[in-house]
Amino acid sequence: MSPAYAVVIPTLVRDTLADCLAALAAATGPEPQEIVLVDDRPDPDPGRLEHPLSVLGDLRERTTVVPGGGRGPAAARNTGLRAVTSPWVAFLDDDVQVGPHWCEQLTQDLADTTPDTAGVQGVIAVPLPGERRPTDWERGTAGLAQARWITADMAYRTDALQQLGGFDERFRRAFREDADLALRVLDAGWRIRQGRRTTRHPVRPTDRWVSLRAQRGNADDALMRHLHGRDWWPRAVAPRGRLRTHLAITATGAAACALAAAGRRRAAAVAALGWAAGTGEFAWARIAPGPRTRNEVTTMLVTSALIPPAATWHWLSGLWRHRGAPAWQEVAS
Repeated sequence: MSPAYAVVIPTLVRDTLADCLAALAAATGPEPQEIVLVDDRPDPDPGRLEHPLSVLGDLRERTTVVPGGGRGPAAARNTGLRAVTSPWVAFLDDDVQVGPHWCEQLTQDLADTTPDTAGVQGVIAVPLPGERRPTDWERGTAGLAQARWITADMAYRTDALQQLGGFDERFRRAFREDADLALRVLDAGWRIRQGRRTTRHPVRPTDRWVSLRAQRGNADDALMRHLHGRDWWPRAVAPRGRLRTHLAITATGAAACALAAAGRRRAAAVAALGWAAGTGEFAWARIAPGPRTRNEVTTMLVTSALIPPAATWHWLSGLWRHRGAPAWQEVAS
């Protein structure tokens, strides 16, 4: 008998939701016992869900829509978790499309688990343009294919999540909340394995400032450091990125401004050259592998100058804000 499972999808009812649900409805294999859509818009408009729900076909009868309150994906997944009764819950993002045999592959993934296995991750595929080099944003999205434990497609034992209190709702963005949960699952003695089911994660359109907004994630990294220690990056198999370089570039730029204000022109010039060299290296590292169109190069030049101070600000503010943060179990109890 195939393992019973539920599907939980937190959503802001983006245009991608209909494709996500259509792919789920078309997937062959044992159907989910329950589908829970957590509408995480602050002011839900039920009318916008009519079309996405209509593509579910027969699965519509098994689908429940619950409000999330606009508190972020971690809280939305917890809301969905509380609404399911199945022994397994598969989390999907609303901008992915499961493969044609996903239901069959998922139940096989779950059937292959041992009693000490709490989670099974899906295989994420990110389609990239074949006629040109990918942009910085497209390369960043493609990195999801190698990411560990991401909830774009992640199945967990329901009772394991309930024992751990679910996702830490202090992670308000779709960033690090999945790694935090996985580390707590592993620390509790459970195992997490890689499954064989496949899910497609298209690159969604965005504007040129997306990389600047992404620097808010440095505050979440600061929370991870507080909760899991300085070695959380290798434990979570997460790339550390350029934070140290960003801190150095920002410090050099600040020094140049301070020295210039103090009338020390030669020292200010040296510091300014250091800032320019660091910023230039960062910009070229992003431009070189890309398509090098005028728009892409302009975006990389402008954002490469703004990202280091933005990353520094969010990292330092995160360290201060989370300096006394208790463990999630204490917050959730």
